[in-house]
Amino acid sequence: MFYLFWIKLSIQDYLYLITNLEKTMQYSHEVEHMTCIAKGANHGPSPIPQEGKWTQVREIKDISGLTHGVGWCAPQQGATKLTLNIKDGIIQEALIETIGCSGMTHSAAMAAEILPGKTIYEALNTDLVCDAINTAMRELFLQISYGRSQTAFSEGGLPIAAGLEDLGKGLRSQIGTMYGTIAKGPRYMELAEGYVTRLALDDGSEIIGYEFVHLGRMMEMVKKGTDANEAIKKATGSYGRFNEAVRFVDPRAE
Repeated sequence: MFYLFWIKLSIQDYLYLITNLEKTMQYSHEVEHMTCIAKGANHGPSPIPQEGKWTQVREIKDISGLTHGVGWCAPQQGATKLTLNIKDGIIQEALIETIGCSGMTHSAAMAAEILPGKTIYEALNTDLVCDAINTAMRELFLQISYGRSQTAFSEGGLPIAAGLEDLGKGLRSQIGTMYGTIAKGPRYMELAEGYVTRLALDDGSEIIGYEFVHLGRMMEMVKKGTDANEAIKKATGSYGRFNEAVRFVDPRAE
């Protein structure tokens, strides 16, 4: 007995199938005159971890999970982080985060409309407007095709809207912006905590802490009717030995 396409076939059925395939397929003269030898081994694809299970992926609909991909454009002046939540091969939610390029933000707006509802193979072959987003889609496809997803060992995967949890309170991307020169040293502009308003320096002019405003939290308070100045105060915090500083510096103006 032989196995072909995961169907158990007798020798007669196997030869009949091969004979009919020869009628529809075009072969070279050399192949047509070769003796037919049966293929015995058929182990199937290696199983990959997906949403708490080990699965054999044979079709696009066999792929599920939440994962990420990072892409860049040809001049590498900007980058994109793409997060997709995929169920049965179909993109259910898409989070597109960009940095470094103003035009890329508009491309991301269009990609947010294009991606949901497509299969991941359709998305791979769809123009997502920006080369960085296209590259991120390619890298994400490679990740999830080999079982490298955030939900590889999470039973049942993550619910739709899990992508928003990456953004945290106020639904803002986690962005770090730093700057430094030989002449004037480092400047912290924005960190995970928020928009940096003051750097704390010790008596050696080294940074020992900073003050920040959590913009997402501030805007939520403003939308609820809090005075803007009051909202800034409530959303302001500090990190490190900020209160021990000898001097404070505005990283954008001093």
